[in-house]
Amino acid sequence: MSGAEKIAVTVTDIVPLNALVTRFEFKRTDGGLLPTFSGGAHTVVEMKDGAITRLNPYSLMSDPMDQTHYTISVRRDDEGRGGSLFMHNNVAVGDEMVISYPVNLFSLDLRAKKHLFIAGGIGITPFLAQIKQLERFNGNWDLHYACRSESLGSYVDELTNHHPNETHVYYDDQDQTIDLVNLLDGQPLGTHVYVCGPKGMIDWVRKTAADEGWPREAIHYEEFLAPQPGKPFEVKLAVSNKVIQVGEQESLLEAIERAGVDAPYLCRGGACGQCETSVIDYTGNFIHRDHWLDDDEHKGGQKIMPCVSRFEGKTLVLDR
Repeated sequence: MSGAEKIAVTVTDIVPLNALVTRFEFKRTDGGLLPTFSGGAHTVVEMKDGAITRLNPYSLMSDPMDQTHYTISVRRDDEGRGGSLFMHNNVAVGDEMVISYPVNLFSLDLRAKKHLFIAGGIGITPFLAQIKQLERFNGNWDLHYACRSESLGSYVDELTNHHPNETHVYYDDQDQTIDLVNLLDGQPLGTHVYVCGPKGMIDWVRKTAADEGWPREAIHYEEFLAPQPGKPFEVKLAVSNKVIQVGEQESLLEAIERAGVDAPYLCRGGACGQCETSVIDYTGNFIHRDHWLDDDEHKGGQKIMPCVSRFEGKTLVLDR
């Protein structure tokens, strides 16, 4: 089976939070309980957009132990491929949808003495569930949350009202920035850092922490990359004995699925490694966009992550 096991759900609540972000609540269509999950988990939401099936990962932000419902928040991206716009413009209360069982690629390391959360924009969502998890047993945590403006600060009021001592908010339009070097320098031994937000923020936190001597295993990050458009290309699937065309606006993974070939995935964002595919032959250049394969693997031409990466050239044959 591709991806995680599926759950039929009904949309039970939709709440616009600001000009860009809307919260969606799901309950099981059969009235049963949803699986528990751990803070940092995500679900893949299936969207039937006419002839196109869109599958987008979203962080679960509800209480991990509350099995009555799941909630996600979706930031509208007018320049994206259509998944967020579909959620904002087409989904209504009462609609039946399909989501995956929770998968966690961004879990808390419960051996840590303290958890330092650094969020940017919509990257706040996984931390909401992690905070609920830690609060159940008085876990030690601190949140530093950067937003573009007060009007776009999703969940700022909730966080500052319930956790005024642990929540620190920074607004870009007020020239407020996180003093990361001093923040990292002031942490007690045994602290783990977690970052979720724009790629620039993730890279900045990881590099700064490394430069300051933090061990790599104490730095955790989550970054789901959206597939980018590109020139159409042709692929031969050796095992399935099919030749497929990958369109300008679809990912290689989506094209494989469209051809009726089962392909594994968990995140669809270049993070989990589940869709890693071996290359049998090629003439051309890979456009690697994942952060699963290392630099040597990218250069080696023997593997590709079809969820986010593309190809430009004459021949590409995959072991699929």
